[in-house]
Amino acid sequence: ALVEAFTQAGRKGLQPDEYDGPLWESRMQRFTAGPPTPAALASFDLALTVSAIRYVSDIHVGRVNPRDLECGLVPNHFDVAQFIRSQLVSSANPKDALERIEPDFDGYRRTLKALEDYRKLAAQPEPALLPEVKKPVLPGQSYSAALQLAQKLQRLGDLQPDTQLSAESGIYAEPLSAAVRRFQSRHGLTVDGRLGPETVRELNVPAARRVIQLTLAVERWRWLPADLKPPLVVVNIPEFQLRAYQTRRLALSMKVIVGKAFDHQTPIFIDNMRYIIFKPYWNVPRSIIQNEILPALGAKPNYFARHRMEITDGNGRIISQGRADAATLQQLRAGRLQLRQRPGQGNSLGQVKFVFPNQYDVYLHGTPERSLFLQFRRDFSHGCIRVEDPESLAAWLLREDPSWTPERIRASMNGARTFQVPLPRPVPVLILYGTAFVEENGEVRFYQDIYRQDAALERALAARRP
Repeated sequence: ALVEAFTQAGRKGLQPDEYDGPLWESRMQRFTAGPPTPAALASFDLALTVSAIRYVSDIHVGRVNPRDLECGLVPNHFDVAQFIRSQLVSSANPKDALERIEPDFDGYRRTLKALEDYRKLAAQPEPALLPEVKKPVLPGQSYSAALQLAQKLQRLGDLQPDTQLSAESGIYAEPLSAAVRRFQSRHGLTVDGRLGPETVRELNVPAARRVIQLTLAVERWRWLPADLKPPLVVVNIPEFQLRAYQTRRLALSMKVIVGKAFDHQTPIFIDNMRYIIFKPYWNVPRSIIQNEILPALGAKPNYFARHRMEITDGNGRIISQGRADAATLQQLRAGRLQLRQRPGQGNSLGQVKFVFPNQYDVYLHGTPERSLFLQFRRDFSHGCIRVEDPESLAAWLLREDPSWTPERIRASMNGARTFQVPLPRPVPVLILYGTAFVEENGEVRFYQDIYRQDAALERALAARRP
């Protein structure tokens, strides 16, 4: 049973050769010739034990320590030797014993299923690449590779295999454009049915690359705390999406805006949301004051007044509103004074702030810049996370308190008073990173590696000792 687990490790997102996968057949055959010598038996037992230790650890906590990738997740503790001694050696069904220590998340199991499907796709001959396009091909326009496109979409499941195409096979029309829209939706692209350069680029990604993305997603599932249970809020950075789970089922989903890939990446970590602030002030981080606001004052002397900002001391006492003299600006530049934006229309945090105290000073909040949610790539912030529908998120978080009706939440968002509301109980918030995600209905979605986290994890896995 153990040898079968080692040789079939690819189904679990692992590498068989890391558990001597190719060697076990010949090792087993040595015992068919007759009883093994004590030395041969000891050698076999040692190889089996070493491989079992590594396999059990990898399938339960992952192959890489997340902290080695500057990730804020804490590695799971697991007594591998104790499990092997007490659960595996004496087990009547070692396969079941191994499955019991895999992550107990529905998303993990869905990802394994998708991985198996894409491994089968990758084992088939890869179709020819679609020709690049300089400008988008619109529905109804001619497209010489229409039949080739149909074959790709059928292979990926976005176009039904029995779909009858028009005799005019050189035209990009329905049902091809509908299938392209579905493909775009699954790959984080603008869903417009146009066959543009980004869409063609994603269509040409080989199945072998998707296998790698799913394998990395499986690895990251193993980093999550084994005792993690709903209710919880999950933000997947490359997907620019927030999901809330009341039970194991999805309760709420919305778009988010995350930190800029180049210089303000949103960190990956887990912490507990504890309270909500209605009509929040925005306490401007010193880095933004130094690098963006103060340099802009020369060309925009009315910046503070236009953005409803005020300078305060360490006790919150207002020193200046609107314009500030040179001495005050010098103290602000030196960090002896603070800058904040008053609540209300135009406040950078919108009307609600969702706080889960953490070392990164990251939080969720609303935003007045609604148009940015229309972009398919949404890394525009300085690290905090802007949510598309703060009213619905507040209602979900306060759902256990019947006094917080939708009307009261709306009135609090539009009122004149800043106040803080503690949650009925802390809610875990997971800021995660996955370029592959499998929905509850089994739909597989892929996203760009905007922070190059996949590339870093691939390098770490490749550096493992054989």
